[in-house]
Formats: sequence, C-alpha cells, structure tokens
Amino acid sequence: MSHINYSFNQTDNSLPRDKMKLRNIASTRYSGDWPSIPHSHSYAELFYIVDGAGQFQINDKLFPVQAHQLVVVNPNVIHTEVSLESHPLEYIVLGIEGLEFTISDAAEGSFCVYTFDGNNDVLPCMRKILTEMQNRESNFQILCQAYMDIIVVQLMRNASVSAVPIHSRLPANRQCATVKRYIDHHYKENLTLDELAEKVSISKYHMAHAFKREYGVSPINYIIDCRIREGKRLLAETDLAPSQIASILGFSSSSYFCKTFSNIEGTSPTEYRKANQVKF
Repeated sequence: MSHINYSFNQTDNSLPRDKMKLRNIASTRYSGDWPSIPHSHSYAELFYIVDGAGQFQINDKLFPVQAHQLVVVNPNVIHTEVSLESHPLEYIVLGIEGLEFTISDAAEGSFCVYTFDGNNDVLPCMRKILTEMQNRESNFQILCQAYMDIIVVQLMRNASVSAVPIHSRLPANRQCATVKRYIDHHYKENLTLDELAEKVSISKYHMAHAFKREYGVSPINYIIDCRIREGKRLLAETDLAPSQIASILGFSSSSYFCKTFSNIEGTSPTEYRKANQVKF
C-alpha cells in the first residue's frame, strides 16, 4: 500500500483574494464601426487576443498584438485597441477591481504583453466565465471568482508580474508626500524608483506618475534638484572642492556633478562659487 498526504497551508498572501473582485467580462470582434477611442478605467484589465492582429495604444505609444497574447493594462492607464482590417482583432477582456499588477521586466510599468503557448488555462477560464455570466445558474458568481483566481495565478506563474492590492494603499496625495519626505531625508543616497515605490506599496510606474502630477517634477529629477540645491549651499558656505561636494551629494563623479549643475543653473560650480561665496 502506498499513501501520499499533503497538508494545505492557507497562510500564503501572495494573491490578495480578499481585495480582488471580478468587475466585468466582454467578448469583442472588430467590425467597421469599431470606435478606437483612448480611455481608462479605475480597475485593471486583462485582454486575451483570441484571433487576428492589431495594436494597443498605451499612453500614446503603439504596441503590436496577435493571437494567443495576453495584454495586461493597469488601472487609470489611457489605452485603446486598433485592429488590422485584413486580420480582424478578436479578444476577451476581463476587468478586475481591487488590484494592480507590478510588472518587473516591462519597459513601462503600466502594462505588459505576454505570449502564451497552447497549454494554459487562461482562455478556457475566460470562456467559462462568459458562459457562467450568460447562463446565470445558481452560485455562478462563486465560480466566476474562482476562474478569475486561476487566471491571475496563471499570469503570476508564467509572466514576470505580481498582484498588489489597491485598497491597502494610502491616498495618492499621501503616497506622494511620503515619497517626497523620504527623498528630502535620503537624497544623498543612491535611491531607485523601486525603493521609493516600496515605501508606499505601489508600482514604480504609478508612483512616478502620481508624484509628477502632485509636484510637477519626476522623483528622479526631484532628487537631482535636492542635490543641486544643497550643492549651491555648500559652494557658497564652505571651501569644499567640487569633487568633495559631488561625493557628499551622491553623484557618481565630479564631472557628472559639474555637468548636471551647469545644465540646471546655467553656470559651472566654480563660477557659481565666485559669484555667491559668503565672505567670513
């Protein structure tokens, strides 16, 4: 007699099931009256390209898509779909509330395009959700949520993404204030967008865009502004050499500090010191 027993541990929080909710699902095929209008939603969308080919316009950039690809679009990202007339685009789109996807290897954090092989559960699960929504038999909502869970897990397993609950966040203005305050105290360090985003538990893409909306400058440029502002003070109030100031402020080299300073201030650190140094 052989016997295999596995214990089931429910403490894994990698999938925020208590936060995510199926918002809607739709099946679409291109026709001549297709309205390709840029728009956004407050929830994430997963587009499975069933057939055809075309392009997705994401934040004014165009990206080609074709059959058996999954397009992940995060909340509040402006997008639209454009079909090739010769190969009409057909897709199923799933709307999911309560989470966004952090995409580690995408050029932008707002979306990704992932190509599945024939052996995946995503398309069958989407079709099962469509069937359940159409038939509306008893407890169909439970099954739809379960199929959605499978889709998200398949995406997390096969693509470089993870799911982040939205409801656990701070409001956007408080997130930005938290990031700004952290930069104000740590701008001399080698800060990265990943590190800053981790402080407020959102993707670096959304953190960077929210920060720029709030303060009119990107986080990286704000770090540089803080360094240059402190550099001006050190040039005016101390006798430290520009190379020493560059090191204190976290610049990789003296030449990079001087070039950055000149680009922003319109004069070199040496000339700035001559014109502004405090006489003791």
